[in-house]
Amino acid sequence: MTRFILAVAMLVATAVAIDLGADETFGWDARVNCAAVEAHVAGLDPYYVKNLKDTKLSYPYLPVTLDAFRPLCAGGFLVAHYKPVFLVLAVICALLLPGVGKSRRDFQGVALRVVFALGGFVGFDWIIATGNFAILSGLLTAASLALLLRPVQPERGDTSIAPQLAGAALLGLVTSFKLVFFPVLAALYFLPLPRGRKLLLIALAAGMFALPILVSLAIYPDLFKSWLAAIFGQIPGQHSPGNEVNPSLLFLSLTLADHFGLAGSKPVAAVLYGLIAVALVLAPFALSVWHMFRAQRPAGKASLLQAFDDWLINHPEAAMRITVLAMYALYLCAPRLKEYAFFEVALYAAVLVVSLPAATMAAVLAIAVAIPTLASVSGVAFMGGFGQLAIALICFWLLLPREPSHQSAPQAS
Repeated sequence: MTRFILAVAMLVATAVAIDLGADETFGWDARVNCAAVEAHVAGLDPYYVKNLKDTKLSYPYLPVTLDAFRPLCAGGFLVAHYKPVFLVLAVICALLLPGVGKSRRDFQGVALRVVFALGGFVGFDWIIATGNFAILSGLLTAASLALLLRPVQPERGDTSIAPQLAGAALLGLVTSFKLVFFPVLAALYFLPLPRGRKLLLIALAAGMFALPILVSLAIYPDLFKSWLAAIFGQIPGQHSPGNEVNPSLLFLSLTLADHFGLAGSKPVAAVLYGLIAVALVLAPFALSVWHMFRAQRPAGKASLLQAFDDWLINHPEAAMRITVLAMYALYLCAPRLKEYAFFEVALYAAVLVVSLPAATMAAVLAIAVAIPTLASVSGVAFMGGFGQLAIALICFWLLLPREPSHQSAPQAS
């Protein structure tokens, strides 16, 4: 297993080296974001593409981010050197990611998380190619997971949920960065905590999600209107983020509806989207968790929900894995899932893959990292299709728990 991981790591290193040496005309998202910051500093409306230098792309983020990104774009350093900067940030993401159970700090676990962060689903390839700031949301995601999955040790007097509160706040900020991922916050309910504490975490995360929106509306009312107009394609003659092709389940449903001549019917497309999300992601997840819970449910008169809460508390490692797997599932179901967003999917998978049995670990590593990386090195760009979504779905199915284990699956050695 160690030799296999080393071989995949060398393949990923080769792909990263190729990305770092690629044509410098790439990195358009970094240039757009920093051009928007410059336009804002100059007193221009950054949501009108005509006010941005050397680009035909629009700025998609909330107005409050214009000031948040200003230090990053100062002096033009990030635009000129974004590739090595983003590589360092990706490695930091991997090092921040927690393990679950015995896999927390061993060398093989750390190596696996680094390999997955840099090579999983070719998400990082797309970040390097586009210069997208998804690397920043990935950094916040990794930090939030490290805080949320921190084990509570009551035998040492450690009963504070301050780390989990901080993690929930960070996760809320992450979802405000890309609004369509807001449902991911519901996954916090699977944490091994009493119900009241879990609901508090969800409420805090939801509040932090809403905060940047409210601040943007209160402090930048005119820019907020321009942001809405840009997002919904109401500014004539310019690119609209909402109209982009993306490898999501929603776009898959639209493609299928178009194939049957029903593309003009939004209700049909919406129903098809829901059915696909349930059939491919949500139902397999729910059935897998139910199978684990039912096999170990203690006898008693407690309600089903209370029994499930108690089971999560009594099986903390399984609960943490289910929490991350729920985030993975809800992320996959998002209506807009761009190619670079699979970097965050890879971060969720990196947490889960480490404690898998050796055979399953090898299969996930081959499907999620080795095969797409080989394809990328060979010149396959994974653009305009569903290749990334397909391998992420297969990886998700492999990660589903299949047995009522006591805590976690045996580790590979």
